[in-house]
Amino acid sequence: MPLNYHHLRYFWAVAHDGNLTRTAQRLNLSQSALSVQIKQLEDRLGHALFERRGRQLHLTEAGRIALDHADAIFSTGQELVATLSGTVADRKALRVGALATLSRNFQIGFLRPILSRPDVEVILRSGSPAELLEGLGTLNLDLVLMNRPPPDDALTPYETHQIGEQAVSIVGTPERLASDRPLRLLLREEPFILPTTENSVRAAFDALASRLSVRPQIAAEVDDMAMMRLLAREDIGLALVAPIVVTDELSSGRLKEASAHPRIRETFYAITLRRRFPNPVVQELLERNAGPAFLG
Repeated sequence: MPLNYHHLRYFWAVAHDGNLTRTAQRLNLSQSALSVQIKQLEDRLGHALFERRGRQLHLTEAGRIALDHADAIFSTGQELVATLSGTVADRKALRVGALATLSRNFQIGFLRPILSRPDVEVILRSGSPAELLEGLGTLNLDLVLMNRPPPDDALTPYETHQIGEQAVSIVGTPERLASDRPLRLLLREEPFILPTTENSVRAAFDALASRLSVRPQIAAEVDDMAMMRLLAREDIGLALVAPIVVTDELSSGRLKEASAHPRIRETFYAITLRRRFPNPVVQELLERNAGPAFLG
């Protein structure tokens, strides 16, 4: 029995909306009629495509596979119409998630190859590692940028691409860093502005302090690089950041780097989901950022 593409299109619409009621209203159908269409598709494929969690619909594994195929089928149909009618094809959407603590400068550098393209629309969201990986799993995100790899075992569907690395420094006001002190004394005598404990850079800093048998005074724990920069400018303490985060302040002399270097490097990863039909813009970005690149 051949596949009913009307049923597939209804499923495709609900999968992207994530809400049966809203999709039914948009398509001018009753909710029950739309449910019947999707049930008939599930019966034809032999698998449930959605599971309900509270009021939300979530794709099953079979649903993700069906959505991959539906994306490819209907995208091809749109390209066919555009080609034969001589019109420009619709813009491609790229949905990127980034760790809330990740350097904005790094994010812009990674996305720069496609930011000025008129045929690509970039949708950028930030969140915690759990939120971002969930977004990948539900296909609400095409790509996630993080500074630590996700769990890696035979059951996880992630592909992890190392795309960059940069040195992390200790920075502060010139007054606070007026004397050249060794690293052990800096950690013992000065308050520090640090990333939160979920951050890989923080983990490396804590390990460093342990090796030096020092328990630093923590002035603030911050999950946002912009706030860390502002606190360093206000002379709350020394900040553990990559120089790229405070480029303007270092150039103007408002902040300076400590001569004692912590020898900590932050590594950047692009995380994707193994998909049969990956977003072609993602593939292009990964090729353009193949490396890894070393930022300092």
